[in-house]
Amino acid sequence: MSTSAELHAALVEQLTQDGTLTEPEWRAAAEGVPRELFVGSFFLPVLGSNPTAYRPVHRGEPGWLERVYSNETLVTQLDGHIRPEDVTEGTVTGSPSSSSTLPSLVLTMWQQLGAETGHRVLEIGTGTGLSTAYGANRLGDANLTSIEYDPAVGARAAASLKAAGYAPRLIIGDGLLGDPEGGEYDRLIATCSVRHIPQPWLYQVKPGGRILVTLSGWSFAFGLALLTVTGPGEATGRFLPGYVSFMIARPHDRPPRQSLELLPGDERPTRINPEIISTWTGGWVAQLAAPSAERMGAGGQQILSDVATGSQARTMPNPDGGWTVVQRGPLRLWDQVESAVEAWQAANSPHQERFGITVSAAGQRVWLGAEDGPGWDLPI
Repeated sequence: MSTSAELHAALVEQLTQDGTLTEPEWRAAAEGVPRELFVGSFFLPVLGSNPTAYRPVHRGEPGWLERVYSNETLVTQLDGHIRPEDVTEGTVTGSPSSSSTLPSLVLTMWQQLGAETGHRVLEIGTGTGLSTAYGANRLGDANLTSIEYDPAVGARAAASLKAAGYAPRLIIGDGLLGDPEGGEYDRLIATCSVRHIPQPWLYQVKPGGRILVTLSGWSFAFGLALLTVTGPGEATGRFLPGYVSFMIARPHDRPPRQSLELLPGDERPTRINPEIISTWTGGWVAQLAAPSAERMGAGGQQILSDVATGSQARTMPNPDGGWTVVQRGPLRLWDQVESAVEAWQAANSPHQERFGITVSAAGQRVWLGAEDGPGWDLPI
């Protein structure tokens, strides 16, 4: 059986060989932070269960250490309060609300952020504290502030950081409001996703500083953006290659809704294949076009539902080919999605690195190709 030191070294070597760790300073951080200090018990999904069930894996169980030092995300909380320690037998259902993100993603993002010696960094979402420890190892405790929304999660992270020998400044509060004491930061990194860039961030990061954050929404599509602050309240940036997703910040999560009732409406043929919005970037484009809608369904049978207005759209295949859409309510959700997807397809359906974002007093706009290209306003 391999020791924890051997498993740790093997993970760092794997992340070096696969190209994740490209900077010696971040390899040193990966070597200096044992993940086992930050991940106790965790949940694993039960394959094939519907809704997804999770079984707890407790510290010290056979296979526990091997999973801790695997390059995978480990769920540490469900529904904002259920911990693995709360489940003594069997399985439990729920929605993940906190996790230890796969180390390769965390370390990649730190390198993409471009944080260097002497930089002051604000981290949004302490989580288990693993990412915070990497940052403290590389930058020093005095240069890192981390904010966690959930007091219980934050308390566990603080204990883990202390056990690992790190003492960055830790805050319990709403990270979307930034540092409650203000301050000028060189970098901001978020390990949660948001529907739009919070205004306080744009004033607490210096002009020329960078913000790395995942944009998402109520249809669960994601895009990782790297922005440069150009002035107080202003920034511009691009979306990065790859496929990154994070749990949405709780204040940006969708409001609760009752069970969806599909109602009759106006019917017409669709101009696009509905299956396109089940793809990574197609779903992203659809979410940009209908940011207040939640997407359900799959394949050719897509469902869009807007909680605030009661607007709906649903598609269905026709027996003789093609698809029909049924829409009702003040927002013609499919019309919005259809036009956005057509603009994207006219640009040869590029991945997200062809998209950019501009933030100003006028609003926040995601655009395709160039600032004067097709664009969509984020919901602020």
